[in-house]
Parts: sequence; structure tokens; C-alpha cells
Amino acid sequence: MRQIDTDRNLARTILDELRGAIVSGELVPGTLYSVHDLAARLGVSRTPVREALIQLAERGMVRFERNRGIRVLQTSLHDLEEVFAMRLLLEVPATFRATSQRTPGLAEQLATHLDAMRRAERERDESAFMAADRKFHEAINVASGNLRLARYVDSLRDMVFLRGSSTVDRSRSLADILAEHEAIADLVAAGKPGEAAEAMREHLLTTARLIIAQESAESGESVHVSYDWTRLTD
Repeated sequence: MRQIDTDRNLARTILDELRGAIVSGELVPGTLYSVHDLAARLGVSRTPVREALIQLAERGMVRFERNRGIRVLQTSLHDLEEVFAMRLLLEVPATFRATSQRTPGLAEQLATHLDAMRRAERERDESAFMAADRKFHEAINVASGNLRLARYVDSLRDMVFLRGSSTVDRSRSLADILAEHEAIADLVAAGKPGEAAEAMREHLLTTARLIIAQESAESGESVHVSYDWTRLTD
């Protein structure tokens, strides 16, 4: 973790730095850390670090343990199942609404993020690719007009990364993932809300099934997941 420049937006910067350290594995799942030590590593006081950790606890990334510190949590297969169920329930209607409203500039934003994904795919830069992927989804969710939804979905993505789960070069390629996003963007730009929402649903379902299947195989756990209940129409 980097030391924090106190002239910047301190609270947000600390939160982003801690979240990034957890997602990257620098702060190890299952390990206890003291607020004092984390503050020292960041070069800031304990109060804003504790406030950031409270937000991370609300996201399910850490747990406070009385008189011991905070423990970084490991995402379980059941957690992954719930995360993708929530994303299906939230992002599919958000895509429908964003497309229906023809939010000004949305198609251009998606095109920009797709260009970044294409560059990252050519350069085999998974980190840059996933950062652009995240911005792509965020743009649609924000365009739905519900900022709380956008923030919550963004926090759900951290639960997947916390487990270190990725389908890249395991179940599918960056080019495969890019194609799924291109299909969504084309339908959003064409103003087809029902089809755009269905493309988002298929993208999320594909990601969920592949990640849960490969994580199940690695852990030896037998998991059967059905997301049929997240579709509210027959």
C-alpha cells in the first residue's frame, strides 16, 4: 500500500487503497490486522482508517474482532452465488431502464470503455481490461438514474475479486468477454431495452456459471446453482 497524500480526498483515498490491497491479496484473507498498523503503513491517523474499515465491513470484506483488530474475510462459494443473484436482480433492469431513457452520452461512454478493453485485450493486460469492464458496467448502472444501485453493484464486484476468481484463460478468453460487452453496447446504442437487458442477463449468467463451476471444481465442493428465480416473467 502507498502512503496517503493528506491534501487529497483523504477518506475516499484511504477506502480505495484498503479495498485495492484486499482485492490484490496484499492484505491476506483470514489474517488479522490492527488499525494502528494499517494507519502506520498508510501514513495517516487511525480515525479515517477505522471509518474506511467500517465501510469495508459493511461490504462484507472485513470483520471487526473485539480487542483484536480486523480480519480480512474470504468469499465463499455461497457468497459468490448470492453476489451474482443480486447482480442479476439489479443490473438487468438497470440496463433496461438506461436503454429506455436513452441517457445522453451513454453510447459514447460505452464505446470509450470498449476501446480500452480492446487495447487491453491486444496487449494481454488483464488488469487494464477488468478496470475498463468495471467502468462499462458502472456507466450503464449510473445511467439508470439510481446511484445507490450503481455503488452497491460496484461493491458486489469486489466480493468476486476478493476470492481471486476470474474466468480469463480458464473458462474463456478476454476476446470472449469483450464480445459479450460489444453485444450489450450495440443494443443499448440501438435503443432496444428488452434485448439489451437480455444480453446483460446472459453475460452475467455466463460469468456466474463459469466462475462457480471452476471454483467448485478447485475446492471439491458440489454446488448446484439455479438463477431461474431471478427472472420475474414466465
